[in-house]
Amino acid sequence: MNRIDKLFREKTEKILSIYFTAGFPTLEDTLPIMQSIEAAGADIIEVGIPYSDPIADGPTIQESNMVALANGMSMKKLFDQLGEMRTKVSIPVILMGYLNPVVQFGIERFSQKCQEVGVDGVILPDLPMQQYLREYKEIFDRYGLRNTFLISPQTSEARIREIDENSDGFIYMVSSASITGAKKGITDEQIAYFERIRAMNLSNPRLIGFGISDRASFMTTSTYAHGAIIGSAFINVLRKGADHLDQAITHFIQGVITEEQ
Repeated sequence: MNRIDKLFREKTEKILSIYFTAGFPTLEDTLPIMQSIEAAGADIIEVGIPYSDPIADGPTIQESNMVALANGMSMKKLFDQLGEMRTKVSIPVILMGYLNPVVQFGIERFSQKCQEVGVDGVILPDLPMQQYLREYKEIFDRYGLRNTFLISPQTSEARIREIDENSDGFIYMVSSASITGAKKGITDEQIAYFERIRAMNLSNPRLIGFGISDRASFMTTSTYAHGAIIGSAFINVLRKGADHLDQAITHFIQGVITEEQ
């Protein structure tokens, strides 16, 4: 069974997914960071594929992309780093990035490499639904990859229903109409959106991302979905704690998932 499917079957609330950019802060940090994320108690790891024009991302993730590319990160290098992943990491792993690098690498080659190293799913925010159904779905299915689409407060109900019908894994709920890391705290307007989506009784699980940065925002969003995704705040942890990554990662993730005594 796909690890994403297994996770959502066994755990239905407070699922924490952690995003970071491969090759940041230094080129060879990718797999050690993944090991630390799992050991600290997160449920899913989203590995960002560095790209020169990450349009949906804010300054924090954009900067991490630029650093990773300058460090020498590439798709080939990433798959080389993930070659021993499944001897060290057991939780679901998702590759998140943009369509251009995947197309340049080759869709089937990319999917085959994902299967070889043990990647469970992909998130490609700029992949159109119809192109996915026409050109990608059969390939992803053949290699056991779960594809995740994003919805936002501006997504129509008809579109959300279409995404739910054609999704597997989970639905990524963008918390607001902004780039990653742009806002702090959860507003009443966002809660109304979360409640509206929850009332639709979608068939796929939902994780909320963009602007989730600490225990308070994680717990609030987890009330309205199956869990949440933290990206920019975690990138900041890596940047500030580069000399003691394992300790910094453990402190941050434990602070998100553990109730203060």
